[in-house]
Amino acid sequence: MDRNGNVYTFIYASAMVIFVAAILSIAAINLKPFQQKNIEIEKKQNILASVNIVADAQSATQIYSERIVNSYVVNASGEKIDGDAFSVDLKKERSKPVDQRILPVFECQIDGSVKYILPLYGAGLWGPIWGYVSLESDMNTIYGATFDHQGETPGLGAEISTTVFQDQFKGKTIFGKDGSFQSVIVAKSNETAPAEHKVDAISGGTITSKGLQQMIFDDLTAYKAFFNQKK
Repeated sequence: MDRNGNVYTFIYASAMVIFVAAILSIAAINLKPFQQKNIEIEKKQNILASVNIVADAQSATQIYSERIVNSYVVNASGEKIDGDAFSVDLKKERSKPVDQRILPVFECQIDGSVKYILPLYGAGLWGPIWGYVSLESDMNTIYGATFDHQGETPGLGAEISTTVFQDQFKGKTIFGKDGSFQSVIVAKSNETAPAEHKVDAISGGTITSKGLQQMIFDDLTAYKAFFNQKK
């Protein structure tokens, strides 16, 4: 075969593409268990962060097994149902009607008191945002919160992942004095809201801030029957 001909060039290029694709496929298959493990560890770190426990990649699994004393899923009626809380796909559940969702709950033992950790998933300016909120046993007072994002603007919407923003949620309440569900209001400087429900929005990150507010409201609303049962 003429190595300078078009046929040879085409065959050679095709063979190289197939060879490289095969190598990449093998690498992806071999790396998948490690990637999945890293995802699980990061998730455990985030769950722990919502109750103000800092854990690195090496210690997260052990601390999680020690401090998370229970996990389960409930339905919109607040009833426990079969399912693994850790493996629930929040994006998939968020696309369902509320009465069809599987709602994960994690319980953490801290100083003799149980904190209830609830996962959140929503939309920011440029993509999905997510997080965890932990509640005191009164099912009203926020004990801690952690949030993250896929692609919010650095220095603006991305600030939802900073401790300065997240620390504002500690001690806020999600129910009003009359017992009505209020959630948390992420308020701009020109907005007024009851202090017990209000946190300051991110300057220049209004859309992300309001997306986070909506995420908390929508996802915690689904747990109202569960809150009432625990109260």
